[in-house]
Amino acid sequence: MRSTTLTQTADTARIEKLFADFMAAWTANDAEAFGALFTDDSDYVSYDGTIARGRTLHQHNHDQLFRGVLAGSALVGDLESVRYLTPDVAVAYGTASVLMPWRSTLPKRRLSRQTIVVVRTEAGWKIGAIHNGRVRPVTVPAPDAFPSKMSQLMARIAHRLGLGRR
Repeated sequence: MRSTTLTQTADTARIEKLFADFMAAWTANDAEAFGALFTDDSDYVSYDGTIARGRTLHQHNHDQLFRGVLAGSALVGDLESVRYLTPDVAVAYGTASVLMPWRSTLPKRRLSRQTIVVVRTEAGWKIGAIHNGRVRPVTVPAPDAFPSKMSQLMARIAHRLGLGRR
């Protein structure tokens, strides 16, 4: 019987390769190779919140992008972590950004974080779902900070006027 640690180490290496293949297919602007990384029933949530369902649609959308506004672009980034939910399902986190052909460095405002659900299939590890969101950290204001005080004041006014949630 193989140990779970050895199996997960090998699987983590395969998932790392899947992420590298994801970036390589993008950088090659190869929609077919890109689509092959997904399960047939996968979900893809773009940085703007739109969702596409199904490998065929991801491949089609990226074919349009690779031949259009993202032609010649590269995807650069790193896999941050892999956490197993079951032996056959893991959540991977990566950060990456599209490097346009006229740039030599990435603008910080273009950095995105990917939450990727990967699943073991007969053909190996595939992407079952991906959510891509911009990295734009927002500080949480303290309860006594100006934004908090203004929100609290507006809530009291709305309540007194009978507005908003009831």
